[in-house]
Amino acid sequence: MPDTPRKRPTIARIWRGRTPRERADEYEEYLYEVGIKPLIDRALGVQSLRDDRENETEFVTISYWADVDSMSAFTGGDPTAIHHLERDEEFLVELPDSVQILRIRAAHGDTAGELSSRERRFGSPWGDRSH
Repeated sequence: MPDTPRKRPTIARIWRGRTPRERADEYEEYLYEVGIKPLIDRALGVQSLRDDRENETEFVTISYWADVDSMSAFTGGDPTAIHHLERDEEFLVELPDSVQILRIRAAHGDTAGELSSRERRFGSPWGDRSH
């Protein structure tokens, strides 16, 4: 039986949210458990990014999709629809009102790496970046 070719993403869906710096670790764990885990099962891939600033932390989630139809199936029809998590209002500085959807034109080099373990997911390649 021949191997089925792996689908390649053509669409990136980008969500951004900001928390007070002192709630960032708690929100990161919550975001992973409630938001990212279900997304991992539906998207071709997911990246979680974090930028710790002096007073707040920005989280960015990028999910990768084969096409707009598969992304629309996940969002319930409208790929631009925001799906706030139950506790987002408690954690976030403000609720995002949109996501960004970009067509992937090219990828060069190791654009994602293998960051699946818990230690690597919460570790930083630069060490502690606290300000």
